[in-house]
Amino acid sequence: MQTIFVMVKCELGRAYDVAADAVERIEQVSEVHSVSGQYDLMMKCYLAEGEDIGHFVVNKLQTIPGVKDTFTIITFKAFS
Repeated sequence: MQTIFVMVKCELGRAYDVAADAVERIEQVSEVHSVSGQYDLMMKCYLAEGEDIGHFVVNKLQTIPGVKDTFTIITFKAFS
């Protein structure tokens, strides 16, 4: 499994709709948090080994109605 975090900037007033849509429609999205700063949401996603991260972000996340912009963080190792 590959873990990525995607920061999402939403259209004004659409953050809650985007969050609900992501959790309901996209099985790879495990958590969605509202955050402060430049972005409105942070999504934690688990992708299968070898799954194309760019394709996932562009075709699954960026097509959610209300999404204006994304910033993807690729992880290497979890320390827990």
